[in-house]
Amino acid sequence: MATKRQEIQERQEQQQNASVPSSHQKNSITQQTSTSNGNGQQRAPSRMAKGLGWFSIGLGLAELLAPRSVAKISGLPGKHTSVIRLFGLREIAAGVSIFMQPQSSAPVWSRVAGDGLDIACLAGAFAVPEAKKGRLAFATASVVGVTALDILTAQQLSTNGHHAIHVDRTLVINRSREDLYDFWRDFQNLSKFMKHVKSVEVLDARRSHWVVTAPAGSTVEWDAEITDDQPNSRIAWRSLENADVDNNGFIEFQRAPGDRGTLVRVHIEYQPTGGKLGALFAKLFGEEPGQQINADLRRFKQLMETGEITVSDATVKGTGYMQQVPAQPPEDTAEILDDFELDI
Repeated sequence: MATKRQEIQERQEQQQNASVPSSHQKNSITQQTSTSNGNGQQRAPSRMAKGLGWFSIGLGLAELLAPRSVAKISGLPGKHTSVIRLFGLREIAAGVSIFMQPQSSAPVWSRVAGDGLDIACLAGAFAVPEAKKGRLAFATASVVGVTALDILTAQQLSTNGHHAIHVDRTLVINRSREDLYDFWRDFQNLSKFMKHVKSVEVLDARRSHWVVTAPAGSTVEWDAEITDDQPNSRIAWRSLENADVDNNGFIEFQRAPGDRGTLVRVHIEYQPTGGKLGALFAKLFGEEPGQQINADLRRFKQLMETGEITVSDATVKGTGYMQQVPAQPPEDTAEILDDFELDI
């Protein structure tokens, strides 16, 4: 009997062990799940783009084959069928382009441009006496709604399409790296010389909440966590989930040769709002992070070396010191950089 009971217990233990995955299996399951979720998030904008592609081809065929019916439904006179057919060809071309490049935002942005043309034509049609104003208003509202969906999809494709912007800047500051590290590590100090940083709230030893001004006077926010912290040497960070702007980067403090201060290197990678198009507009209006970091580092240098921030004379960018262009660094900075081998 004892032997029988032992056999039963052994079988039960084997069944339990078989039903519980090992730690290696758990890790494999976790990795597969996270990979699947990541791929699903990346495929979502692509699926939306393909839906817009089918819509574009369907609408284009209707405009090409039955322009009078499309004009009647839209409240337009039926005498401009040739123009409607041209619009149909454009829609078909846009749809085909989307299917040829499902991961690219360019074909969807071309749809946005076409939507703008449609809206302009519909707005002009309100002045035509023969137009049915009610149907025309409904058609215009429908095109505006599709335009919003096109813009959203194009922005998502731009963000998920690996269009990350890399910014890397280096500057020599005549202070010890211990002083520079301590000042920077207190993130609440950053708003003293970073013009676009409105506030940084330290949540705990590794997490912080950032509020930053963006182009056109808007505001973006995100939570960030420290991923690497080497006292007096390096601080690395990354934004957390649901950030308005996904970003990561690091700052390094290295002794300059000849005891001539500290070499400060800042590297940032971020996903611009609106993708490459958003980055272009930001650069045109002086809001692009590469331009910001240049000015911020100069202000940081001045603040740490002199205790104040000076500005160039006769600047045209504002009267307050945070709006003005910071004075240029000393000329010997370039010479120091030439003497120093960057560890990149």
